[in-house]
Amino acid sequence: MILTIDIGNTQIFAGVFDGDEIKARFRKTSTGSITSDELGIFLTAILREHDINPKEIKDISISSVVPSLLRTVQNCCAKYFGIKPFVVEAGIKTGIKIPASYDKLGADRVADCMAAVKRFPGQNLIVVDFGTANTFDAISKNKEYKGGAITVGVGTSLKALTQNTALLSNVEIVKPKKAAGCTTEHQLQSGLYYGHLGIIKEYIFRLRKECFNDEEAVVVATGGFARMFEKSGVFDRYDPDLLLEGIKYALEMNREENKRKKRTSK
Repeated sequence: MILTIDIGNTQIFAGVFDGDEIKARFRKTSTGSITSDELGIFLTAILREHDINPKEIKDISISSVVPSLLRTVQNCCAKYFGIKPFVVEAGIKTGIKIPASYDKLGADRVADCMAAVKRFPGQNLIVVDFGTANTFDAISKNKEYKGGAITVGVGTSLKALTQNTALLSNVEIVKPKKAAGCTTEHQLQSGLYYGHLGIIKEYIFRLRKECFNDEEAVVVATGGFARMFEKSGVFDRYDPDLLLEGIKYALEMNREENKRKKRTSK
């Protein structure tokens, strides 16, 4: 089995694959202080809750956008699983032509793109990932990374509003029944949903025009808040496990590449 871990700014998102089947997925906050022991106890306990023996984990693959937590997770993997994890980072084999100017493209975005290309070969792609930040990535049918954008995430927008205003408080983030709200709560929900829906539509329109000359492109959505927009008609596919699949695929692709190099060097 393969344990895949994404270290995000708000959460650690992890999943376990048995072959191509995902057997479990779970999240843990990544804010505040986390020790390798705390994480190790959490991971082994949550695996057992899913009827997975931690000793069945034979490989671990990680993507991270929080450098300070990466070492903690690596130490946890070594101590609790006896495994040196593979890390999605600059210089690995991706199967995508990423220009040098994008050398700081986040590991999570690289993994998203890899999974999307594998799932939809030979097609122009726009990948939208909803997290602390919303990211947009365009990949051509020739596997060329064409660019993208970063905007503030839905939850981050609400946090910014409530922390910087005197009378606005937290609300449940849901799709409202209509745009014109009659209460402050409903108006906040409307602004969050329809404001971000407008952003999504505009970026998809511009990326399709700028990157693909208005050719057709498959729009793939993933991430925590993507489900809220699933029935809006702006996505062709909603895949909650896209990132985990990409992290697993990166491990497998590079493991095969290393085997090939060893064979040719003999």
